Amino acid sequence: MGELSWWHWLIVVLVFVLLFGSKRLPDAARALGKSMRILKTEVKGLHDDDEAPATTAPAPALPSPATTSETATATTPVSDSSDSR
Repeated sequence: MGELSWWHWLIVVLVFVLLFGSKRLPDAARALGKSMRILKTEVKGLHDDDEAPATTAPAPALPSPATTSETATATTPVSDSSDSR
């Protein structure tokens, strides 16, 4: 009951042809194929990126929070609140 037979597919194809026209269908198929190729290369690139950090050296350690807060307060400009207009 849930299976699609050949005449179901024929009706689906005819509906697509009627909705989009025979001129636009090849362009739509071409665009869909191009999008699928782009998606495939991007997914492959993500998999390659995931494998690359496992083979490289570990990242250098971050500076301790005490040294970063000291440098941040030393370089923060102080506004003069007594200078009012």
